[in-house]
Amino acid sequence: MNEQPKLTAANTSPSRGAVAPQAREGVENTTLDSVALPPHPGAQTRSDPPPQGEGGTVEALRHIRKSLPHDSGPKHVQGVAQYIDDIREPEGTLHVAIGQAPKARGRLVSLDVSAVRAVPGVVAVLTVADIPGKNDVSPAFGDDPLFVDSEISFLGQAVFAVVATTRDVARRAVKKAVMEIESEAPSITVEDALERGETVLPDYAYGRGDPNAVIASSPQKCNGHFRVGGQEHFYLEGQVAFALPGEDGDVHVYSSTQHPTEVQHVVARVLDIPDAYVTCETRRMGGGFGGKESQATQWAVTAALAAQITGRPCKIRLDRDDDFILTGKRHDFRCDWQVGFDEEGRIQGYTVDLLARCGYSADLSSGVVDRAMFHADNAYWMPAVHIASKRLKTNTVSNTAFRGFGGPQGMLAIEHVMDQIAWATGRDPLDVRYANFYKPGENHTPYGMEVEETDTLHNLVRTLENTSNYRMRREEIKAFNASSPIMKKGIALTPVKFGISFTLTHMNQAGALVHVYQDGSVHLNHGGTEMGQGLYIKVAQVVAEEFGIAMERVRITATTTAKVPNTSPTAASSGSDLNGMAAKVAAGAIKTRMIAYAAESYGIPEDQIEFRDDRVFIGNESVPFDELVKKCILARVALSEAGHYKTPKITWDRAKATGRPFFYFAYGAACSEVIVDTLTGENRVLRADILHDVGRSLNPAIDVGQIEGGFVQGMGWLTTEELVFSKEGRLLTHAPSTYKIPVASDVPADFRVALYPNSNREDTIYRSKAVGEPPIMLANSVFCALADAVHALDPIKPVPLDAPATPEAILRACEALRGRPMG
Repeated sequence: MNEQPKLTAANTSPSRGAVAPQAREGVENTTLDSVALPPHPGAQTRSDPPPQGEGGTVEALRHIRKSLPHDSGPKHVQGVAQYIDDIREPEGTLHVAIGQAPKARGRLVSLDVSAVRAVPGVVAVLTVADIPGKNDVSPAFGDDPLFVDSEISFLGQAVFAVVATTRDVARRAVKKAVMEIESEAPSITVEDALERGETVLPDYAYGRGDPNAVIASSPQKCNGHFRVGGQEHFYLEGQVAFALPGEDGDVHVYSSTQHPTEVQHVVARVLDIPDAYVTCETRRMGGGFGGKESQATQWAVTAALAAQITGRPCKIRLDRDDDFILTGKRHDFRCDWQVGFDEEGRIQGYTVDLLARCGYSADLSSGVVDRAMFHADNAYWMPAVHIASKRLKTNTVSNTAFRGFGGPQGMLAIEHVMDQIAWATGRDPLDVRYANFYKPGENHTPYGMEVEETDTLHNLVRTLENTSNYRMRREEIKAFNASSPIMKKGIALTPVKFGISFTLTHMNQAGALVHVYQDGSVHLNHGGTEMGQGLYIKVAQVVAEEFGIAMERVRITATTTAKVPNTSPTAASSGSDLNGMAAKVAAGAIKTRMIAYAAESYGIPEDQIEFRDDRVFIGNESVPFDELVKKCILARVALSEAGHYKTPKITWDRAKATGRPFFYFAYGAACSEVIVDTLTGENRVLRADILHDVGRSLNPAIDVGQIEGGFVQGMGWLTTEELVFSKEGRLLTHAPSTYKIPVASDVPADFRVALYPNSNREDTIYRSKAVGEPPIMLANSVFCALADAVHALDPIKPVPLDAPATPEAILRACEALRGRPMG
């Protein structure tokens, strides 16, 4: 066995506190820089040089790659961070509640709201007849009405809205409406939609070779159906919007949204006013996770319509139960697969049909299911492959973006298949994974993109295998299981290869606005939104670094469409990549003009002028930064700039299924150990080791926090979070009492997180890599470890376990292996 390299973990304690200032040094050292990466047959090796400045000198950085605390951290701790519901309400503010459809499918014959209007305190009742523009809040396909016109598509769908003097009055008044509905049996499941032949978008598929023929001639083969469950976003701050009417039809909307530009555009569409009349502002969200990318829009539009009609400020804040009912979830899938492989477990042919339950409208299902297809290979070479998908229509709330955007579902399916191959061949599941990894010469994805960093993939996983003591623990677990008839342990080490970019090419752009004021302070604004992930502090670090000034000089301001227009959502893990680069472009343009002025004024070549330590060094002289700023103002030098950045190299032709949909891949791996009570299905994660590639981190503490949080959120998706609908279409898991997200006691007591020493081969912001979404898929190791534990009951049989692996699901799998399947 190889000598174990030393691992510096971010936090191996069960305490999950924020990174304190005195702990920053330890977090900054959360890397494996001192680890000699073990070679792997067929893997390339590459030594990353230190960051270089002009002239080839080592670049000295003051703020970048430092573990600076989250800009809102102290306010979060003190409870003074302002969210939309904290904004002081002007006198006369009205409150809005939604009247919901009591049936999941049918036709609205009549709606009587006379009793609603008669309730004291009700100011207005809004229906489809009150919409001046289009009755459409969809992001693209025109199939999401603000209010029901005639067709009812899911139980709880918005039929009307009540505007009242208080929230309590509005919520009570909606109950008094009388609806006559001609109802019919709804479609709830994948099977219902298949039987009816209903989809929200056309089927889509791609691949290479003839996998069916290859599978038929393979030495070994297997097939199956694998279900992957959905997930509720459960953000701490629910859906909320606050609209203030202005002059000449203007409206200012405060929205808890990841996509202010879309809110602006859709509000204008529904109100039948120009986009320029609408300003959307977002200072921070109390969580988003994709649930506020497209689905915050309906509530912003509702508040804006109410404000337009009443001429008064209007606010809507969904109750948690209503938020569950009225907003979409992570798409759940049925994955029908077959695979052919050799005696070593190497895949020769693979086919998978990804059957996605999309809900009643398209929403973002085009991109979500496409990304599931893009990640149906994860880290594995498939010589002959066919990946197909259906976007199925059901009479449930329209599913939407969720952290990973379809990638986790496609990736989990192939990890399930890898375990199936391991069980069929009797090989260690990790060795089966190694046998199928991309490598030089076998490094093109099913959609044709080249995987350029096969060395990173191999070395990262080999390193984690060593630092987690995987082989030794595998033997220890085997011995434990042999002597323990009831309690079984399992272990799994799974990789992550996740593509970074929006797969809709035009969305890979961002803007930023930077002003330098005469006292040397800097105003920073950009199109990215802050939902707790630390985007604002990262972009501020970039700007402070560019000017060589202290962080305290950079004023972070709320995202608003009035300053930076036409932005993309903060999604696809691209927030720092896009907005950080746009801000660097803007600050760099100002700095260039300042350098040109200084060079002319002092008679010094531009390459001898340097900004650092809050001063500007001009040859042998130096002046304070603010002093040069004042001189520039007197010389009429422009100190404001709107920067723009677009991601290079993105070329994707969906119709031909060719091109490069991603700028680069982020990599990671996790090794999880679990214990299962096979008589009850109860289980616990005992230890998790994570090694993740964030390139050269902009802020290690922020990145480690994202990795920890993503892993735990993914663990919840795969173990405790289960969405259950009745056959009538009613969501039964609609509140914390019935829907279980992870709690502190679910976090592994032994939790080791480290950053892989790497540098992005692409020219990203300071050679960093995205960290928002990839960590959620590290939790695949937990699901695979649970299956491994159950497999110990009978190593001859495959484990019939779907996700989420709740205690009930695990117990069913255990009983199936015992030969006494549960009803």
